[in-house]
Amino acid sequence: METHKYLTQQKYNELEIELRELKTVKRKEVAQNLEYARALGDLSENTEYQEARESQAMVEDRIAIIENTLKTAEIVHELHGDNVTMGSEVTIEKAGTKDKTKYKVVGSDEANAAEGKISNLSPLGSQLLGKSKGQSITVSTPKGETTYKIVSVS
Repeated sequence: METHKYLTQQKYNELEIELRELKTVKRKEVAQNLEYARALGDLSENTEYQEARESQAMVEDRIAIIENTLKTAEIVHELHGDNVTMGSEVTIEKAGTKDKTKYKVVGSDEANAAEGKISNLSPLGSQLLGKSKGQSITVSTPKGETTYKIVSVS
């Protein structure tokens, strides 16, 4: 399990906005739904009431998760030198090909392969940390070991 929650300032801000939305808008919506469902009568066989309670639990769980993340988050300041650090954008080339791929190394909460954001805890992300342009890394994958060359770091 990750000891530090690494977040970019942008992701931190997004979580703050989501938290505010959950606390001000979603909580009120859920409370109104609960009141409406209670008014329908017999709670033991009231599907609307059960759904409203589940919705309330999900909202409260998400609020707790975000609050904990924000409390324990370490903001990644995107100051880059020659070595790969948290927040670095790295272009790598698979050995034996000219296929180049660009990734941004982020904390696990922010990882999103579709956006080219890889976790610092992933096999590739952890191998990249501390390396510099021109160095090669070998990553264990389900298909075996793959070697990559670091083309650029920014």
